[in-house]
Amino acid sequence: MRQRKLGQDLEVSALGLGCMGMSFFYGQPQDTAEMTKLLRAAVDRGVNFFDTAEVYGPFTNEELVGQALAPVRDQVVIATKFGIKHGEDGPTPTSGVDSRPEQIRRATEASLKRPRRFVSPTPCSR
Repeated sequence: MRQRKLGQDLEVSALGLGCMGMSFFYGQPQDTAEMTKLLRAAVDRGVNFFDTAEVYGPFTNEELVGQALAPVRDQVVIATKFGIKHGEDGPTPTSGVDSRPEQIRRATEASLKRPRRFVSPTPCSR
């Protein structure tokens, strides 16, 4: 698999896997066991870049990706996004945006904790 350099020293596969549809947007959330197989198959084929977001679920997609990739955590890069306002049940696309510094800190800390139940994430500051 070809690699791409992001920043100064982060290399990821030229093909990444967007994980939104696994638990959000396209109907009911998909079967966790099946999605775990899919994520691991992607790693077996050389994909090491996975995209998620706190709004997917909300929150459940980051947990799914973190749990599924825990055994190969040292081989993958998990990217997440934030900036959606939170309502009572978490962020929803129709809530609008919120990129205030305090929201950025809250979202970043929470996103690092969700997969941490399964893996030890290393924040990327590049």
